Order: sequence, then structure tokens, then C-alpha cells
Amino acid sequence: MTDFRVYDVFTDRAFGGNQLAVITDAAGLPEQDLQRIAREFNFSETTFVYPPGNAAYTAKVRIFTPTMEIPFAGHPTIGTAIALRDLGAEPEMTLELGVGPIPCHADAGAARFTTTAALERLATPDPALVAAALGLPQNAISTATHAPVQASLGLPFVLVELSAQHWLDQCMPVTDQIRLGAQTHPAGLDFALFPYVANGDVIHARMFAPLDNIPEDPATGSAAATLAALLTEARGADQDLTIHQGVQMGRPSVIRASTQHGDTAAITISGRAILTMKGTLEY
Repeated sequence: MTDFRVYDVFTDRAFGGNQLAVITDAAGLPEQDLQRIAREFNFSETTFVYPPGNAAYTAKVRIFTPTMEIPFAGHPTIGTAIALRDLGAEPEMTLELGVGPIPCHADAGAARFTTTAALERLATPDPALVAAALGLPQNAISTATHAPVQASLGLPFVLVELSAQHWLDQCMPVTDQIRLGAQTHPAGLDFALFPYVANGDVIHARMFAPLDNIPEDPATGSAAATLAALLTEARGADQDLTIHQGVQMGRPSVIRASTQHGDTAAITISGRAILTMKGTLEY
């Protein structure tokens, strides 16, 4: 039997935010079962915790969506850090992820992590294709700050600014158009879309990755980090963003994303999480 804990992440209230299953000691699990366990939970991500490869670090963490293993994601990092703190880890910790070691701080149901990964611009998808994939007219897309761009800090998203809140509310992703986008711009996720509306430092966003069994995600920390890096470049200044997501799903989430550029660019993601379930795998 193997213990698990379920957290709602980027929220301080049960049944909000983004669900995360944390397998707190995965060392005894067969490799071939990891994807099947993630598919059984069917959350956007499940994490598996192992002893660290480097004794100076806290734990090794592997992250799975329902369809694949991924090297990095935001809400699994925040939620796993809080789970480890709840289980007795020190507040300052370093997690070994697929993108390398990530320093984290977790205490009292809140956590933050910082990444210095460089922003990668992978592609500039045609705005007409992006609009069609979102089920919107092309005039819903704003290019005043940046054109739609597929970018990554370890996990790729198509970041697209919309011109008004009502367009964000009206998004109805079209699977055939998303599949066309994935064929045209292949990446680690299949044309995952992160449309958003900006009002200064307040962002309202949604995330759709239906080809990866994530019809909509209520809180996407890795996309928030990528957007913060992109806006830092586009606006020419460090950012301190409050990102609201999951509202249309009835799972409201709040993500804080800040950037600080000195000799090395640093992006910090922070948020809260609450334990909602715990139990054992008994197969």
C-alpha cells in the first residue's frame, strides 16, 4: 500500500483551485504503473515523490498528466512543496524536477518557487488559427503588447492576449483546430492555449489542452511563469502579477507571478494549497 494526499492548489478554500494528487513515497511503485495511476486520478497532474539523487536536496519529484510525463509544472511544484512541509520537511527546500533543481519555500499552507530558466519563443502561430482554435473571431485577439506566441520555461503554451473579458468568457475550444495547431507547431504539450485579459498587473486567464486530456485547467503555474517572463520582455519592466484563473469552471484560483532581472532573470510563482483528501493506493 502506498499513501497519497490530494490538495487543491492556488486556493485557500476546499474545492477551489487545481486538484493535485501527491504520491508521497513512490520508490516502491513499478515504473509501468506511474502513468496508469495518474490516469486513474485523472487530475491535470499527479506527482510522485522519491528520495533525492543529491543528498543536498529535499526530494526528487516526477510529474505526470493523464497522458504523459512532463519535466515541470507550477501547481504540482507548489502543491508538492506544501505536502512535504506538512509531512515534516524544512520550510526551505529544493526539489529535483525534470528541468533541474528548483528552490522552494513552504510554510503554513503557502509556498513559492523560483526559476531562472530562460524564456524560449518556439513559434508565432497565425492569429487566425489561434482564434479558430479558441472558437473566437480574429478581432478578439489583441496584438498591442505581443502577437500570439508559443513559448516555454520548460512546458510550452500558446500565450494569447484577448481584447476584452467577454471574449475570455466566450472561449469554446475547437478540437480540430487545436489538432491542426499541434501538427503545425509540435511541442511537449499539444497546442496548449493560454488566453488572457490584462488590466495592468491583474490578469484573468484560462488554459485549454484537450488533446492532452485537460479540457480546461483551473490554475496553471507554469503558464503563469511563462507569461510573466514574456510580459517582462514586452513591457520592458519587472512584473508583479496577480493571475485569476478557473473562474468559469467554478474553481477560482489565484496565482502570484513576479519577475526580477539582475545578472540572472528570476521568476517567482507563489500561492496557497489546502489538503482535501488522503488515503492509500491498494491495488
